[in-house]
Amino acid sequence: MSKKKSFVLRIDPETFKQIEKWADDEFRSVNGQLEWMIHKCLKDAKRLKKSDKESKKEIE
Repeated sequence: MSKKKSFVLRIDPETFKQIEKWADDEFRSVNGQLEWMIHKCLKDAKRLKKSDKESKKEIE
């Protein structure tokens, strides 16, 4: 299992409620939903390094 960094996040209660609902809809925990959202945003912004697997898919 990979090591994860812990940190405190202060968030508006209404925003948290919306994320919690979305997480429930996707059968994820709030933490898992936030990780997914952050990863998706980083990917969409092309801020992630491509893995060898992804690079091979683009070539094919």
